[in-house]
Amino acid sequence: MSIPSAVLFDVDGVLVDSYPAYRRIWSRWATLRHLDPDLVWSHTHGRRPVDTIAVVAPHLDVDAEYRLVREIMAAEGDAFPVYPDAAAALSLLDGYPWGVVTSGRTPTVKQRLRAGGLPDPPVMVDSSQVRRGKPSPEGYLRAAHLLDTPAANCLVIEDAPAGIEAARVAGMTVIAVRTTHPADELTGAHHRVDTLRDTIPLLTDWLNRNRPSTR
Repeated sequence: MSIPSAVLFDVDGVLVDSYPAYRRIWSRWATLRHLDPDLVWSHTHGRRPVDTIAVVAPHLDVDAEYRLVREIMAAEGDAFPVYPDAAAALSLLDGYPWGVVTSGRTPTVKQRLRAGGLPDPPVMVDSSQVRRGKPSPEGYLRAAHLLDTPAANCLVIEDAPAGIEAARVAGMTVIAVRTTHPADELTGAHHRVDTLRDTIPLLTDWLNRNRPSTR
C-alpha cells in the first residue's frame, strides 16, 4: 500500500483574493491607533491578527484591538472574492486528502469559500487551533496529523514568507504564488509561480505521482 499524500492550501492570497480588503482594514486600524500603516501592513502577511497586534502595538490590549479589527472587517462586507482559478485547482483533488491552514477563523473562511462556490475543506486548521501561528510549523503539522499523512508527503500552496517558512520547517514541499509578494521574498519555496492557475500543472504532476492506493 502506498504512503498517503495530501495537498494543503493557505487561504488569503491563495484561494481568496483578500489583499485589497485587508490593506484597507489594517490601514484603518493603524490610523485609529496612530500607527504607521505601512509598518503595520508589513507584519500582517501570513500571521494571525493577534500576533500582528502584539508585535506592532505591544502597549495595547490585544483582545480589545482584535475585536476592533473584526468590527472594521465586518464593515467590508463581501469584499473577499475567491480567485478565478480556485475551483479548477480544487477540482483536481477529487479522491485525494486535502485541507487548509489559515490564520483566519473557520466560520469566516467557510463563508468566503462558500460565497465563491468552493467546497468546505475536509480539514481546516485555523488560528484558534494552534498556540503559535505562522511561521511556526504547528498549523501545518496539525493538518498533516488530522489527514493521517506524513509531513514529508504534503504539498503546500502559500503566498507569504511566514507561511512558506512554516511549511518548510514542517518538512513539506511548497509552491509559492506571487499574488501578494515579489519573487525575491519567496525564495524559501521549492517552486514559484505567478498565479493559482500556474500551480495546476505542478499540482497535476504531484497528484499523478502520489495517486492514492486502491488496495
